Amino acid sequence: MNIKVNLVVDAKGMACPMPIVKTKKGMDQLESGDVMQVEATDQGSIADMQAWSNKNGHQYLGNKQIEGVIHHFIRKASEVEVKQEKIYPHTITNQNLQTKLNANEPMLIVDVREEAEYHFGHIPQAMSIPLGELESRLDECEKDVDLYVICRTGNRSDLAAQLLADKGFTQVRNVLPGMHEWSGLIQKEEV
Repeated sequence: MNIKVNLVVDAKGMACPMPIVKTKKGMDQLESGDVMQVEATDQGSIADMQAWSNKNGHQYLGNKQIEGVIHHFIRKASEVEVKQEKIYPHTITNQNLQTKLNANEPMLIVDVREEAEYHFGHIPQAMSIPLGELESRLDECEKDVDLYVICRTGNRSDLAAQLLADKGFTQVRNVLPGMHEWSGLIQKEEV
């Protein structure tokens, strides 16, 4: 089955946030109703593309995986369908989170990166719930505790923080700039 697309975006070999960055730029080249195919190799891009499309009003049509490449298909929304991109307003810096950890403040840290990313280095106190699984695992998160959401660069954690807030979590903070600049303790899992 061949799917007619108006633009193909190559994001193979790129990690978050680059597939989304390239997708945003590609969307600017399309007319309403056009379909974009984004080729990516990052498994995390599946949840990222779905969440980004939904957040911005575009239609995530689906994906096909062929020989290790994920082919995402996204239909550009009309101007009346497009939502203004939201950025979750409540954040905390890596340094301020480290200070709270050092003070042993009660908290829950949720790492929304993919399992492999988590295994190769995470904050020791962090719980792994990949973004694509978060909505189905909300019962693992406490609503009455400070909840800090982290990913590699702050993009997936932004989407996660918005989801948690929409589901009634009131003490959520997005950790910025994320794990790629984390200077505190790192724990690695046996692979």
